[in-house]
Amino acid sequence: MSKINRTGSNQILSSAVEYHNFVFCAGITADDLSQDITGQTKQVVAKINALLEANGTDTTRLLQAQIWLKDIRDREAMNKVWVEWLGDAGRPARACVQANMADPRHLVEIMVTACK
Repeated sequence: MSKINRTGSNQILSSAVEYHNFVFCAGITADDLSQDITGQTKQVVAKINALLEANGTDTTRLLQAQIWLKDIRDREAMNKVWVEWLGDAGRPARACVQANMADPRHLVEIMVTACK
């Protein structure tokens, strides 16, 4: 039976789960909710970088991304950070939708899956 590694776990979720060389990250949000969409997106991708690194992978190994925006009109500003963050790495399959957020101060939440 293959081992499942969970990191950053609490009563509700794990920040990342690794299974069969796949890394599934939870939906990641910003910590400083006073920032605009650009600032929050930069925080989120930095946190994703740390999760990927802690699990032995990086953005070049992204397979899928799901992005939730409080306001879809923020998509262009979020995409500027997204494109800068990915650089010339391969692009994951991606969805980006508007959603009601658990905390109305959250402007973006991103969930990714990567392989090792």
